[in-house]
Amino acid sequence: MPATTEAAANISDRNGHSSCLLCGRQNPRSLSLVFRAGEGGAVRAQFKGSPEFQGYDGILHGGVVASLLDAAMTHCLFHRGIQAVTGDLQIRYIKPVPFDAVLDIQASVISSKTPLHYLQAEIIHNGCIMAWAKAKFMQRRIER
Repeated sequence: MPATTEAAANISDRNGHSSCLLCGRQNPRSLSLVFRAGEGGAVRAQFKGSPEFQGYDGILHGGVVASLLDAAMTHCLFHRGIQAVTGDLQIRYIKPVPFDAVLDIQASVISSKTPLHYLQAEIIHNGCIMAWAKAKFMQRRIER
């Protein structure tokens, strides 16, 4: 079931991510990413970098790229009502990402068999895949 715009904006709060560096609405330093549900259970967000996110001059830091990919996959699970932590993350950096580019970030589930979930994500700039990731997530037990 796709999330509404309002639900997409609040999904971080509902899943214990209100202080997240990437999506937390309660963190003043957050990148404030909002992932929206798309076709087939995928999620999408846009990100525009800035000079403080550089690694080498003019290039988005690889750790930021990794974080964006991981966040996308996490939110893909959030949109399915699943809280999980990253257990294994494989990243392929294909092209240097300009630090100030507008990036499309997307993620989708490859397969799920509770408690393990396998996902993939991509960062796209001007129609070109700049980096991709595959990851294994372990579902969290939520104490109520």
